[in-house]
Amino acid sequence: MINFKALAVTFLLAVSGTVLAQKRAFTIEDVYRVKYPNQPVVSAKGDLAYYLSQSDLKAQKSSTRLYINNVCLNGIEGFAPQWSADGALLYYSATDKDGAVQVFSYNPTTKAKQQLTHYALGTQGATVSPDGNLIAFAAEVWPAIGGADGQANKAANERKAKAPVQAHMADSLLFRHWTTYTDGKFWHIIIYNIAKQTYTDVTPGAFHAPVFSPSGPEGFAFSPDSKELCYLSNHDAHPEASTNTDLWVVPVEGGKAVNLTQDNKAWDGSPQYSPDGRYIAYRFQRVPGYESDRFRLGLIDHKTGKKSVLTESFDNWVESYRWSADSKSIYFLADERGYEPLYRIDLKKRAIHKIIADRAISGFDFDHKGKFYYTYSHTGKPSEIYTATPSGKAVHETQLTHFNDSLTAAVDFRPSETLWVKGADGDSVECFIVKPHGFVEGKRYPLVINVHGGPQMQWMDSYRPDWQVYPGAGYVVAYPNPHGSTGYGQQFCRAISGNWGGRPYVDVMKVTDALAQLSYVDSTRMGAMGWSYGGYFMNWLQGQTKRFKCLASMMGLFDLQAMWGTTEELWFPNFDLEGQPWNSSLYKKWSPSEYVRNFATPTLIITGERDYRVSYNQSLQYFTTLQTLGIPSRLIVFKNDGHWPSSLRSMPLYYNAHLEWFHKYLGGAPAPWKSEDMVNGNMSY
Repeated sequence: MINFKALAVTFLLAVSGTVLAQKRAFTIEDVYRVKYPNQPVVSAKGDLAYYLSQSDLKAQKSSTRLYINNVCLNGIEGFAPQWSADGALLYYSATDKDGAVQVFSYNPTTKAKQQLTHYALGTQGATVSPDGNLIAFAAEVWPAIGGADGQANKAANERKAKAPVQAHMADSLLFRHWTTYTDGKFWHIIIYNIAKQTYTDVTPGAFHAPVFSPSGPEGFAFSPDSKELCYLSNHDAHPEASTNTDLWVVPVEGGKAVNLTQDNKAWDGSPQYSPDGRYIAYRFQRVPGYESDRFRLGLIDHKTGKKSVLTESFDNWVESYRWSADSKSIYFLADERGYEPLYRIDLKKRAIHKIIADRAISGFDFDHKGKFYYTYSHTGKPSEIYTATPSGKAVHETQLTHFNDSLTAAVDFRPSETLWVKGADGDSVECFIVKPHGFVEGKRYPLVINVHGGPQMQWMDSYRPDWQVYPGAGYVVAYPNPHGSTGYGQQFCRAISGNWGGRPYVDVMKVTDALAQLSYVDSTRMGAMGWSYGGYFMNWLQGQTKRFKCLASMMGLFDLQAMWGTTEELWFPNFDLEGQPWNSSLYKKWSPSEYVRNFATPTLIITGERDYRVSYNQSLQYFTTLQTLGIPSRLIVFKNDGHWPSSLRSMPLYYNAHLEWFHKYLGGAPAPWKSEDMVNGNMSY
């Protein structure tokens, strides 16, 4: 049984068919015309600050500009805004004249701008203490030198770069991570005293503190009295196979650090002190070695050390969160059935209430009057900042920014609909569908199914460039959330572990069956694409079905046994494939390389030479196999990219190559450029 639900009904009703017909199709160039307001933060005075990011494809340049109350600050470039406790100063990060990221302040009254840090290596994830006297930030340093002397670390880096021997050397694992070799360096937290102009390394030693994340080192916070810092660190002997990240506290002047969560052998992180200083809230997991265990919200009583769980009954992942000013409540975002709504939990009653529903919220803050400020988008509308004052069940929402109005007035941003299908084990599987530009009832269109990565994540009803590029070229695109996806309960999420090509395959094929029955889908012209785990899934489809006319595999896995020895975060395959290649049969059972005899489908393959998560050798093996078998295939290797290609340098080719491939085999609109010309530098935007 198929149940449809429109997710953008208001948008569709507001725009007539005549107006829609006048709008042009979304193009690759439009990806870089969209503007993104980010990270709204509200001061004690009620002032709203945020930064606006945008890109210029032709100039190959990106910018981030600061705004206060919707007024641009004289073109000041910066990001990561945060207010002083009294709201008198806005702190932010920006690039200095030497190209290093430093911390600056801006006075809204005097319009004065001041550079505060001058650390030779630059700063990452900087946060200012509540009293305004200290700045904590992360830097990758040589432990023998320590983090206090940034200039000495920079000189050591330069000596290594200029050495006659260019090599990497390792005596332990996790010697490379995501896109870089560690070469014996570690992330440390440095505290800068603004008045004394001194730097102190408060996490010395041969370990990462804070721990690494793809978005940059994170997870440290000052206490309300500015006397101590809480941070994340993993001190296990084999961090490549362990998710045992703990919360530690250390005095701001340095000294002995204390482990607050040594009793939990799984992940603990995202600390935030309550404004009254009594509690430290944090997110944690319970299953050691399982990076996709449910993220719960917990409390540590800072006086007694007693721990409690706030969201044990809440069966989805807690994402970002914030304390209320009175320390009596916590507001948080959570993955939920294709959205990321806002919740409130009352600490005394432990009751959880949904405050703002049916929104894919990406950042939020609130003032002392109970007004919320947040960013969100939906499939057919790019992100903007909104405000709302919830009153009972009613939410009165107002859009505050309109950076993309002129673009959405001219370009057909396509909305999504949802399709629910019975998948593996009889579970319901949600799939988002985006119809093509110029959609006409009674006409059949080629279809592209996009399987997400993770695999433990979810597609959401939010703006994504690829959800517009392909419909703009005339394709129906579908985005299923099969078993393994977040937002549908932890049992549904964990159902993929040990079952990579089982339940998700059943789900996707059931979705394919349902899509093929739609009156506007041409079932003879169906293709599929995916990135990371989605790339693996394309390679798995290659050996399991001939249902698709073409495939596109990005950063995908081909030989799971070989993958184990070349990836860096070993806890992931160790858990999800239940051991190592020599003691688990799952590496062969779920490896696409074991089904080469069934290969037949033309495939586009894209990878990054600096991808240490899924080694580019996986794509080379796959391409070699397809070419040897005489199966039409194309390989693109991004020389300087890792698991995610550079947005400005590489993604235009990424989109263009897909449009070329799909046009060739599915018959949509041709690509705007020749990929060969892009690769060889024979064109300009």
